[in-house]
Amino acid sequence: MSRGSVVSRGAALVAGGALLLTGVALLVLPGPGLLLVLAGLLVLSRRFPSLTRYVDPVQERALRAAADSVSSPLRIAASVLTGAALIASGLVWGLEPRLPFGGWATGAGLIVSGLVLFALLVWSHHQARSDGGEFRGP
Repeated sequence: MSRGSVVSRGAALVAGGALLLTGVALLVLPGPGLLLVLAGLLVLSRRFPSLTRYVDPVQERALRAAADSVSSPLRIAASVLTGAALIASGLVWGLEPRLPFGGWATGAGLIVSGLVLFALLVWSHHQARSDGGEFRGP
């Protein structure tokens, strides 16, 4: 194996592993956990083909969850309110360091989670509405 190949595999392992672990954490925390798990698997499967078998089932579930998130006005409203609450909470945590885990490290994480939620909501809505309402993946 050449040095470039080893470096490339190492970079894929670090990037894919970070995405995968972050996604797993976000399955129980606020954020797009399933989509980050999918992103991590996609990165890792390019260098480690044995992981390819996990991509399709995770992709199917992630896209179904994305489609479900915009399936009704009530779900869209709930997602928008959640995103707004994450951003507002992030501002409060950033501006009030006396709160538990207070400061901009926690605040920025909450704000980024809210912004990612909005971006994914817009993407999901666009995907669900294009092609006559048929949801399609990336």
